[in-house]
Amino acid sequence: MTTDPLSIRDLTVAYAEKPVLWDVDVTFPAAHLCAIVGPNGAGKSTLLKSSLGLLPTASGTIRFFGQPLAGVRRRVAYVPQRTSVDWDFPTDALDVVQMGLYGRLGWFKRPGKAEQDSALHALERVRMADFAGRQISQLSGGQQQRVFLARALAQGADLYLMDEPFAGVDATTERAILDVMQELQREGRTVIVVHHDLDTVRDYFDHLTLLNVEVAASGPMSEVFTQANLGAVYGAKSKFLRETA
Repeated sequence: MTTDPLSIRDLTVAYAEKPVLWDVDVTFPAAHLCAIVGPNGAGKSTLLKSSLGLLPTASGTIRFFGQPLAGVRRRVAYVPQRTSVDWDFPTDALDVVQMGLYGRLGWFKRPGKAEQDSALHALERVRMADFAGRQISQLSGGQQQRVFLARALAQGADLYLMDEPFAGVDATTERAILDVMQELQREGRTVIVVHHDLDTVRDYFDHLTLLNVEVAASGPMSEVFTQANLGAVYGAKSKFLRETA
């Protein structure tokens, strides 16, 4: 039985009988920074959401650390796309981060000083401690993204799934997110990121999955990031391939 952080076998997801993911087999190894890359509509976000049980699947087996998610839920943290969150909800940054602790506390126990300290430490890690009392609607897009990352950090998970964390953020936020990811890897944790920028993927990650409904290739960055594999996913006439030819 595999104990990899996330192992997916024979996963198929369909919307209105049209496959969005088809017969996906992929394993993400421990203590790596893993990128999932592919064109728009390739099923990248769907792969994360269906793995977490947020979307129904037509078939497949998904294991986290060798077990169904229900048995290891506290070891897994998820950072959704920022655009999927209602940022007008009347709460401040510290409260949002403390929400990441409810799985540990239970929904009916109020966070105490220990939980507040954990939340503040998580905000410090993403350089947002000075904004702990700020209403989330008053934060910039990049600041909001860092708050949501802090919420995941507060869980103290071993596996972090992030859906386009770098999309539409400023350079300061991008650097802060990358620093946290690298710190998590040094701690022996695993980070899986839906990523869109082929110009930075080799610098930010060491494991790559190329996806376009099906998995075209998955493995170490040095082996997978090739013109042949990129051409299979993006088409031989893609702008990136022309620039690097």
